[in-house]
Amino acid sequence: MSDATTADSALSASNSRLQLEKKNGPFAALLFLVLLVAGLAFTTFSLVNDIDTASTPQSSWLPYGLLGLAMLIALGFEFVNGFHDTANAVATVIYTNTLPATFAVVWSGFFNFLGVLLSSGAVAFGIISLLPVELILHVGSNAGFAMVFALLLASIIWNLGTWALGLPASSSHTLIGSIIGVGIANQLMAAGNTHTSGVDWGQALNVGKSLLLSPIIGFICAALLLVVLKALVKVPALYKEPKPGKAPPWWIRGLLVLTCTGVSFAHGSNDGQKGMGLIMLILIGILPTTYALNRAMPEKDVLTFQAVSQQASHTLARYATGNAPADFRAEVEKYVQSHQLQPQTMAAVTTLSDTVSEQIGHYDNLQQVPHAVIQNVRNDMYLNSEALRILLKDEHSGLNDTDKAVLGNYRKSLDGATKFIPNWVKIAVAIALGLGTLVGWKRIVVTVGEKIGKTHLTYAQGASAELVAMATIGAADAYGLPVSTTHVLSSGIAGTMAANKSGLQMSTVRNLVMAWVLTLPAAMLLSGTLYWVFSQFTH
Repeated sequence: MSDATTADSALSASNSRLQLEKKNGPFAALLFLVLLVAGLAFTTFSLVNDIDTASTPQSSWLPYGLLGLAMLIALGFEFVNGFHDTANAVATVIYTNTLPATFAVVWSGFFNFLGVLLSSGAVAFGIISLLPVELILHVGSNAGFAMVFALLLASIIWNLGTWALGLPASSSHTLIGSIIGVGIANQLMAAGNTHTSGVDWGQALNVGKSLLLSPIIGFICAALLLVVLKALVKVPALYKEPKPGKAPPWWIRGLLVLTCTGVSFAHGSNDGQKGMGLIMLILIGILPTTYALNRAMPEKDVLTFQAVSQQASHTLARYATGNAPADFRAEVEKYVQSHQLQPQTMAAVTTLSDTVSEQIGHYDNLQQVPHAVIQNVRNDMYLNSEALRILLKDEHSGLNDTDKAVLGNYRKSLDGATKFIPNWVKIAVAIALGLGTLVGWKRIVVTVGEKIGKTHLTYAQGASAELVAMATIGAADAYGLPVSTTHVLSSGIAGTMAANKSGLQMSTVRNLVMAWVLTLPAAMLLSGTLYWVFSQFTH
């Protein structure tokens, strides 16, 4: 590299850094404060309205205090997630002079907001299913509260620590590590208790594969895309460093804005769901009569559920041998924990399905289910769904394809009643994530924009990395799998630098790999320790 090229790179990076160092005016601070207060007010109003509508009985104010604290921490996690991961979407448009830094961050925040609102919820419950089944069934117990606070605080602590060091660590890795840590601690603390499980390692393996493979996919695919672009699109301006202070041609600018928008939307859609799942755990644990069942489920869906339930019961009965044990719920729970099909398992699952059908059969809609039994009904439905999830994959079940389709349809109906996310929860998480993108993002933007490659980011490199990140996150969202926006995009940028033979700053790459490797065990250790500590005070 010539001295002139090096000087241009330094000047261009310096120009981008000047954008980052610009201070926001008092109007921006006031607008942020107004949006924050409006978000908190909206969340509080929605909660109170739901409680009043459900006529939730409470004997003291303690549950409401716990609820308020837990909600603030959960929304705080999403806020930190917002400013921790914003850099991944905006670094490329800032360092190519495509958008001013402040405008880029606001733009990213808005599409993070939209991504959360339009998300499916599949990722939320995919992560929750990693938790020990008995903690989910009894989330309102002391152990359940210890679990929720431990995994939330551990995630926030690690995210803030890596942010302070300017490391693009993964919020997804952090949260999943925290969940696994709680599961392992739960199992170790209950040594000898055969009704206590640790982690659903089958589900953890699926999640782990997506987290492990996504950065590799990001590196390889972004590198290949850049090579293909060079071969097919003979426009020299695409592959040159941006001129200091000069915006790119309109069509390049449009492409980069599109990719920034796509990554922001995909990040909101995937990462926002993690906060939703945690908030639903909190709501079900503290206000089960309000949130244990989907009271907004239409009557026609309840009628459909009753019909599908009877069909599933008849199907299961053909595979059941002998009578179900007296404590059939314990038998089903043991199967969910062990994944080991026993002779009495099918009879127990059949009896549980019959029980659920009988419980719901008395009512035209879920709003009519009495407060006194609503938590038990929800637990039976959740346990039934989890047993069917495992049974449908069990090679020893003997189920044929037709029967699998019947039971799969029944499981979908069960999930419709128990795995739901109210619109106000989506909006609250969207506001927290969107506002989080507006602050604290500069540290990691500098790392992504300046410290991965040895040369300044080109237009083609930025577009290639973000197109791959957008597609990877979108695909993972469709399959209900969590991925790390941070790792996909930073590895994509590294891939384009390698393909361009620009060279990599190995000190930064080592730090990124170290954060990637250490995040999971560090979060596990943090959350497991916090769970043990909190459990000592909640006996």
